[in-house]
Amino acid sequence: MHLSNLSRFVHTQFAPPKYLAMPTFGVDLSAGGVKVALPTEHLHGLELGVYGEGRLSVNAMSGGELADKAEIVTVLRDLKRKYHVEQAYVALAESRGYLFEASVEGTTKEVWHAEVEKHIEEYVPLPPGDIVFDIALLAQEGNTAHIVGIGYARRVIEETLSVFEESGIRIAAVSSETFALPRALLPFGDTSTVLIIDIGRTSTKLLVTSHGIPRLATTLDIGGHALTLAVQKYFGVTEDEARRVKAEKGLVPGPGSEEYVAAMLSTLSVIREEIVRRFDYWESRKAAVAAHESISRVLLTGGNATIRGLPEYLETALKVPVELANVFTNFASPDDWLPTLEYSESLGYGTAIGLSLRKYVV
Repeated sequence: MHLSNLSRFVHTQFAPPKYLAMPTFGVDLSAGGVKVALPTEHLHGLELGVYGEGRLSVNAMSGGELADKAEIVTVLRDLKRKYHVEQAYVALAESRGYLFEASVEGTTKEVWHAEVEKHIEEYVPLPPGDIVFDIALLAQEGNTAHIVGIGYARRVIEETLSVFEESGIRIAAVSSETFALPRALLPFGDTSTVLIIDIGRTSTKLLVTSHGIPRLATTLDIGGHALTLAVQKYFGVTEDEARRVKAEKGLVPGPGSEEYVAAMLSTLSVIREEIVRRFDYWESRKAAVAAHESISRVLLTGGNATIRGLPEYLETALKVPVELANVFTNFASPDDWLPTLEYSESLGYGTAIGLSLRKYVV
């Protein structure tokens, strides 16, 4: 049986010519569209030099599956041409991976990888020969290492990489979005335990991260579009008008808004209940799991995270601080640089930016 890790797989199967030292974009492919990001280095720190988005139809992706590869390739080619995207760091969807933890003997990644490989079927419910996985160190106690791993079916990786290859974009590295997002939202070297809630168009991703490493991840099949539909149905307006109303009114009560807020909460309460359930599960595992600490705060991100009153709504249930994230946490100080990307829009670029920062911290 031969299993490879993600980086080795990419460099073996899709290796770019070594002499090409070109800018490497972060490219996030999701149901909401394709986003690209490229930092530029300056004496005062990093700036977001290039960013852009290509929209996908609702049916182009479903549950992380690439349902319409031809459309995805077309959008990637358009982005390649418009923003000169020649090489990219690419993310694999959380919903198609298997996050796991293990304790293994040894003091090097090569030894840990070999030890995990012996028991991989215990962590990833796939035929061993079909698994590609990678690991990261969580804690070392003597000769015992506590590691976090992520496994994917080889088919998932090959399918994702094939659309980039067909579009003419070279792959520099591939990783799970669960590793990319914390890299954008948390300061380099941050050791706190944080719950990240990424509210997208059709899904909501929940990610508990500790020391910048994902520990618990899940995807809910409900997102901001469900809220838009609730508003649309209540007011009898178009989808564009519903999005505007949702952004302006949010959950903030006002004269005559009781029924509208109730319509919003009928959908949001489903998301909140699932968040609370995952939160409580994490907190209940303190005694059983290595290097386990309580969640100290919650960060909201994603294209639908800026609903007015949402942090307060979640904070009453979770009893820890809930705040909007900053995807430019590891960029230059606002005293030296202000992004041209609007804040509300920037929250949809977390994964793309996290991927693009791979060069600066792995």
